[in-house]
Amino acid sequence: MDTQNIIIRVATPQDKVYAKIITDEMESSAKARGTGIARRSPEYIAEKMEQGKAVIAVTNTGNWVGFCYIETWSHGEYVANSGLIVVPAYRKSGVAKAIKQRIFNLSREKYPDAKIFGLTTGLAVMKINSELGYEPVTYSELTQDPSFWEGCKSCVNYETLMSKDRQNCFCTAMLYDPKDHYKPEETKEFFEKNKSGFERLLRFKQWKLFKKKDNSGNGGGNGNSKIKSFLFHYFNF
Repeated sequence: MDTQNIIIRVATPQDKVYAKIITDEMESSAKARGTGIARRSPEYIAEKMEQGKAVIAVTNTGNWVGFCYIETWSHGEYVANSGLIVVPAYRKSGVAKAIKQRIFNLSREKYPDAKIFGLTTGLAVMKINSELGYEPVTYSELTQDPSFWEGCKSCVNYETLMSKDRQNCFCTAMLYDPKDHYKPEETKEFFEKNKSGFERLLRFKQWKLFKKKDNSGNGGGNGNSKIKSFLFHYFNF
């Protein structure tokens, strides 16, 4: 896939023409993954463009390629880079990574003291986040602003979230704290060393939440206790 003709920039009010196609792609992508996201309206996306709180990727011929936007919580103490989406033809081409880098930089410019966090169900986004300096955290380290969790109501997994008292769900939480963080080289190295473990843990997380209460009598071997402790630390099991 040729990415030489792609422009990644801060969205402007003129980009509102893409709002509907962006939200349609967000919804269809969530359905394909079977995980769900907090649904946003075209009007909401357009508002982010008008506020200069979004990054868009387009070709030099005007075709939409990808998008991400900024949300703020707890009076600006927390910032989320949300709604990352790339059209199928450009996935695994490096576009998502470039968008994440640009929206991260924009967040740091606008909110230099804010903690930046993200929720993801995918290993690829975890990898991108780790290269920016994000660390996996439990939900308790995220904003407790009720309006943030209200946004999850449109997600297909909202009942699971509430059944866990908002302490866990299918998404994995990652956080960048400007006042207390490792260098991106360190978080990237940590991710690469533990990538296979994270992949297993994400699968285990899905199994655990889907399985709920039954089949609890399978005891564990040596590796199981290690996995359990790792899960508890990062995913609050």
